[in-house]
Amino acid sequence: MKKLNLFLAAVAAFSLSTQAQNVVSGILEVGDFENATEIYNGSYFDMAPTNFYLGHTGAQMIFTPDLLTDLDGKEEVKITGINFKFNNAGAWEDITRDVKIYLQETDATEFAVVEGVKQFFAFDNKVLDGQLNIDMMSCFGEDVEMPFSLLDAPFEFTAGKSLLVTIVFDEQEYDNCTMGSDYAPFYTSGIRNHAMVYTDNNMSFVEYAQGDDFPDATAMLGCGTNVELPVTQIEYTYVTQKTGVEEVSVAATGDDAYYNLMGQKFTAGNLPAGIYIHNGKKVVVK
Repeated sequence: MKKLNLFLAAVAAFSLSTQAQNVVSGILEVGDFENATEIYNGSYFDMAPTNFYLGHTGAQMIFTPDLLTDLDGKEEVKITGINFKFNNAGAWEDITRDVKIYLQETDATEFAVVEGVKQFFAFDNKVLDGQLNIDMMSCFGEDVEMPFSLLDAPFEFTAGKSLLVTIVFDEQEYDNCTMGSDYAPFYTSGIRNHAMVYTDNNMSFVEYAQGDDFPDATAMLGCGTNVELPVTQIEYTYVTQKTGVEEVSVAATGDDAYYNLMGQKFTAGNLPAGIYIHNGKKVVVK
């Protein structure tokens, strides 16, 4: 299976420090990522996170707490990446897209409906802004992973909330899309009604979100409202314990002994360099 090398610039710099923490990485899967066989169910306009046939697409995917139970009980969770998978069934063009990803946590578990019209979520927390280049000929007829790294701007997430992922793809030229009979469909998890999509050849989903008609999802806009979640890998980190040196308090022993941080006893004339507790006080020996 091919994995795309994407040239994407995060919107903020981040330096991960593990000096005082034990940081563990994990991957949460929605659907059977490795063995998925089903592609989108319906029109190719109902495909999340994008379809390459149209110049401008936007997708919103809501990952509810029941899909994120792997994160329960974990402390200081940060989302550090997201990965999708498609099958290049017959596209061979060079595709260039500007990509923006927004991550938010929400208490909502479904898309709202107002007067019979399904509503997109407002979005404003951009975690990635960059460019995606795909040489379709190099992966013709193959399964292809499409990973997005968020290591430079990881998203802090609270277990028990829903994770809203908004992803926007915009072409750079009007004719920069696949031919009508050739496409690269994404694999689906089979979980329906957890995604909505916007498709257009003229206006970006970001532009639409700034207009007066947002958040209505209408057929005139080419919106799909009951879309299945794509198979997804969500990469994350969490903290298991503190490993830094914390101040130790002990009662004075009165025996004039020195104890290191492992509890070993030393006498005044036999002290290697280190930190000791002596008569209830911390002593540093160099």
